[in-house]
Amino acid sequence: MSNLIESLNEQMNFEISSAYIYAAMSSYCKSKGMDGFAHFMSFQAKEELEHAMDFYKFIFLLDSVPVYEAIEKPEVEYGSFTNLFKTALEHEKEVTKRIRKLYEQATVEKNYEILEFLGGYIKEQVEEEATFRGIVEKMERLGESWTGLYRYDSELGRRE
Repeated sequence: MSNLIESLNEQMNFEISSAYIYAAMSSYCKSKGMDGFAHFMSFQAKEELEHAMDFYKFIFLLDSVPVYEAIEKPEVEYGSFTNLFKTALEHEKEVTKRIRKLYEQATVEKNYEILEFLGGYIKEQVEEEATFRGIVEKMERLGESWTGLYRYDSELGRRE
């Protein structure tokens, strides 16, 4: 397995781990009665699994076989909802960093097929970070006010 394929495989596993983290965040929100936040995070988890499957399929297209790794247990407590979304934003920044590193590696190796595949993920990460930055900004303005949190919970619960 080439280094670039190994890196794609690592990213596939990281996407699965990301789904696991967002599923845990969803559980945290649900346990606190915030069904909208839980829905938002469940949707995020589903999206991360879809990304993992994209990497899975692409690795096969490159005539290689994906290898699954162990997944670390995610956090179960986040303190506040603002902290939870800040944690999610930091996680998205880590995803961005990893995708960019993979893109750089493909650039160095002049692997245009992988560059083309990763291009959509570069754009998506810009959108993901912007979404979570906006949520964190709103959460900070709410200041953990229950009235505001319940309204925002309802808004995020409409994510499709």
